[in-house]
Amino acid sequence: MKILRTVKDLKEFTLSLKNEGKTVGLVPTMGALHAGHISLVDRAVADNDATIVSVFVNPTQFNNPADLATYPRNEQADFELLEKANATAVFAPSVEEIYPEGESEQTHVFDLGSVAEVMEGKFRPGHFQGVAQIVSKLFRMVEPTYAYFGEKDFQQVAVIRRMAMTEGIDINIVSCPIKREDDGLAMSSRNVRLTESQRATAPGIYAALKYSLEYSQAHSVAATHDTVVERINALPKCEVEYFSIVDGITLQPIEEWTDSEYIVGCITVYCGDVRLIDNITYRK
Repeated sequence: MKILRTVKDLKEFTLSLKNEGKTVGLVPTMGALHAGHISLVDRAVADNDATIVSVFVNPTQFNNPADLATYPRNEQADFELLEKANATAVFAPSVEEIYPEGESEQTHVFDLGSVAEVMEGKFRPGHFQGVAQIVSKLFRMVEPTYAYFGEKDFQQVAVIRRMAMTEGIDINIVSCPIKREDDGLAMSSRNVRLTESQRATAPGIYAALKYSLEYSQAHSVAATHDTVVERINALPKCEVEYFSIVDGITLQPIEEWTDSEYIVGCITVYCGDVRLIDNITYRK
């Protein structure tokens, strides 16, 4: 597995792959890799001749400096996991390499539309502009055949699809199912920050979402929303930031189950000071 540190080396490597007629899969990550990330790598390896994984904690998508400072980092462990997963190369640049001479200051405003204005867009101003900034850079550096993202970040996938369309980037974006721990907790790099007691409590988030699947069959959207929030807020050290039941394409809130054929519930919960996200599909 090659370790690439500079944009120049990345571009030269991907050009050599394309000159050999090889397909390239890209898996963008912020490191602190877990089995969820590796499932994306596995899919990319299966689909493509070569797989490139980026490991870069992108500062422009953090609207909370404390969140950036505490985001887990373990580069050597990440590299070992990626080598075992048969990644062809890892791109692990410095912040200065990606954003030379203060380029991290957002100059280009992406047209992300209404999918970026709700949920995470409402509670994390500027977050999706930062995501679009780094992902568009990676897309243009690598020019992959396919790019892979996890459905845990359901809204992010919709935003990236929108960004690629409005920026005229021709790429196949593949969304992959959420990977969960045995107790149901969605795998996340932030899970390592949970205390022992918080980790014991956190699976209650998915338990409440699962419970609401059957509950929704006989109750309104509003009642389903309220029962999920009540159940999770009753858990020790847990507080729902938002729970939105939305159209799975537009991400706009629905009022009746008949409003859409594709309905998803997206949730963000603070477990102590650790911010966890999850989602569940009600109708499809």
